Amino acid sequence: MHDTQMLQQLVEDIGSARKLLELTDNEYQALAERNLAGLEQLLTQKQALLALLSQHGAMRGQTLAKEQLSADRNGLLTFAAASAVGDEIVAQASQLDEILEACKNANERNGKLIRANQSAVGSMLKVLQGTSQTPDLYDRRGSTARSTYQRPLSQA
Repeated sequence: MHDTQMLQQLVEDIGSARKLLELTDNEYQALAERNLAGLEQLLTQKQALLALLSQHGAMRGQTLAKEQLSADRNGLLTFAAASAVGDEIVAQASQLDEILEACKNANERNGKLIRANQSAVGSMLKVLQGTSQTPDLYDRRGSTARSTYQRPLSQA
């Protein structure tokens, strides 16, 4: 891959990363609304973008490895230093990093919402199944005792 090809690929990846960020924000909305059909569509689109970004990242890493450079920021800076479009490569790579960091933060936010929803649904299921912790009750001696018999809500 030549330097101009790497630059073009970085520009394409910025567009893909922006789309990924948009999809992740839409995913948050779908999670809040518990729109499962919408979530399924969004996840399919996200997987395709993630695969493309991963493939392009691997290709850039191979290009740097062929030049006997490390597949990190320092290797990219060294590669760019020997290129006529090096400044643009570095600028586009920095922009891509910023967008991917925003995607990571948005994904973590979505993960927190998923965990909160799982906890709420789990608590509701326990109540419906009659397996939730019952409050402490007093026995005839005045001390607290746990109720051993629990009935599901449907039998209460």
